[in-house]
Amino acid sequence: MDKTWMPAVAGILAIVSGGLGLIGSYILVILGAVGSAVLSFVEAEIPAFVPGVVFSAIAIPLFAVSILAIVGGVFALQRKRWRWALAGSVAAFFPCRLLGIAAIVLTVLARKQFD
Repeated sequence: MDKTWMPAVAGILAIVSGGLGLIGSYILVILGAVGSAVLSFVEAEIPAFVPGVVFSAIAIPLFAVSILAIVGGVFALQRKRWRWALAGSVAAFFPCRLLGIAAIVLTVLARKQFD
C-alpha cells in the first residue's frame, strides 16, 4: 500500500495539541502561584495555598496527557507502533478537542500504513 499523508498530518496535529497542552499547564501553574501570592497579602476566608493546589491538580494531569500526545504524534510521524500513535491521538483530544478528533480519525484511517 502506498504511503499517504494521513499519518504525518495526524502526528503533526497530535504534537501541536500536546504543545498547546504543555503551554496551558505552565500557565495554570503560574496562575496558581500568582493566586497564592495575592491571597497571602489579602485577608481571605481560604488559606493562601489553595489556588496553587487547585491549579496544580489540573495542570499535572494536563501535562502528562500532553506528553503522551507528543510521543504518540512522533510515532505517527514515524509510522511505527500504531497503538502508541492512537493513544497519542486520543490524548491529543484533551488539550484541544478539534485537533484531537482530527488526529484520531486520521490515525484510525491510516492503520494499515504502520509497521
